[in-house]
Parts: sequence; structure tokens; C-alpha cells
Amino acid sequence: MNNMNRAIAELMGTFWLVFGGCGSAVIAAGFPDVGIGLVGVSLAFGLTVVTMAYAVGGVSGGHFNPAVTFGLWAGGRFPARDIPLYLAAQVAGGIAAAAALYVIASGAPDFALPVNGLAANGYGEGSPGGYGLVPAFLAEVLLTFFFLFIIMGVTGKNAAVGFAPLAIGLALTLIHLISIPVTNTSVNPARSTGPAFIEGGLALQQLWLFWVAPILGGLLGGFTHRVLHAE
Repeated sequence: MNNMNRAIAELMGTFWLVFGGCGSAVIAAGFPDVGIGLVGVSLAFGLTVVTMAYAVGGVSGGHFNPAVTFGLWAGGRFPARDIPLYLAAQVAGGIAAAAALYVIASGAPDFALPVNGLAANGYGEGSPGGYGLVPAFLAEVLLTFFFLFIIMGVTGKNAAVGFAPLAIGLALTLIHLISIPVTNTSVNPARSTGPAFIEGGLALQQLWLFWVAPILGGLLGGFTHRVLHAE
């Protein structure tokens, strides 16, 4: 596949992840009487990865996440020269998805961006549960570490063929079930950048954590898997 095809695949996959996951949180999670709640939002994020990994994984590898790209590089599965291309496509997809979500969500008569938001990530005042900087940072590092470790395992040469997207989607669902109250769950800098870019304010001020912690966790997860499976 040429670079343009791969970039488009990464943009579309990241768009779907942010639009589907954050969209479920903004539009459907608290809808009166029939809202999907935190479990529904967790499933939505997992389903976005499952569906797009099957749809375009054969084109780009289905990263949809800068932390995954860096983690696969650390694990020896991705060339450093392609990292900028993937990051640019992923961030563009995340921002485009957040912009589209804002246009749709703002159609509700009582929607106000400073009040309702776009499911941005945060700590302290920006955390759904009021969790501070240290627990938020640790949660993002640990959860991204295990996310990459799982990805490396289920996409390895000895893994069952055809089941990787399911395992990765289920892992992302579990991650959200654990950590939505802590940070609104990032483990993905592009997912965090989209809503923060549109919301501005506190979400944008705290965005640094959701680049540093997931990428650190991804690097550690990819490298650890590489070391453990070295022959």
C-alpha cells in the first residue's frame, strides 16, 4: 500500500474511534431513561476499534492511536520513518471527528460547550471523579502499557489468525470500564487531542498528560513484549 492509502486509512479509523466513542458519551450516555451509561460508552470505544480494524487494518495495520504507533516501533514491528505520517493522520482524524461531533451535538437545544463538553480527558478539575495528577498519570501509563502488550501478543506470528481485532477491541472496552471515572480514558493522544482542540480551556491545558503518559506506556508495553519474546 502507498503512503496516501495508509494515511487515509489511519485518518478514517481514528475519526471513527473518536466520533463513535466520544459521540456515545456526549449524545447517548445520559439520554433520559434509555441512556447507555458508562458500560455502553466502554463498549462503543471497543466496537469502533473492532469494526475499523477489520475494515482498514489490511491497509495501514489499524493503529488509530499515536501510542500504538510508538509502541509497535518499540516492539520492533514498525519503522521509525513512518511515525510522522501516522501521527499526522491520526491527529487530523481526531480533530475532524470532534468538530463533526460538535456540530451534531450542538443541535440539541440545551447543549452548551463549556457545560456539556465533548468527552475530553482530564485530571483534577477535569476528571469525572476528581482524580488528581498522579493517579491520572499512573492510570494512563499502566493501561496503555497493557494495551500495547496485548496488541503485540494478539498480532504476533503465533497468534490465532483473524481474531486480533476482537481481542484488541475487548481490551479497549475493559480499559474504559476501569478508567472512565479517573480520566475519561485516553490511552490515545489523538482521541484526547480532538475534543481538547475544539473545547479549548482546561482540556487543552491538560492535554500534555494525555500525550506523555500514553506514549510512555505504549513504549514500555511494546519494548517489554519484545524483550520477553526475544529468542
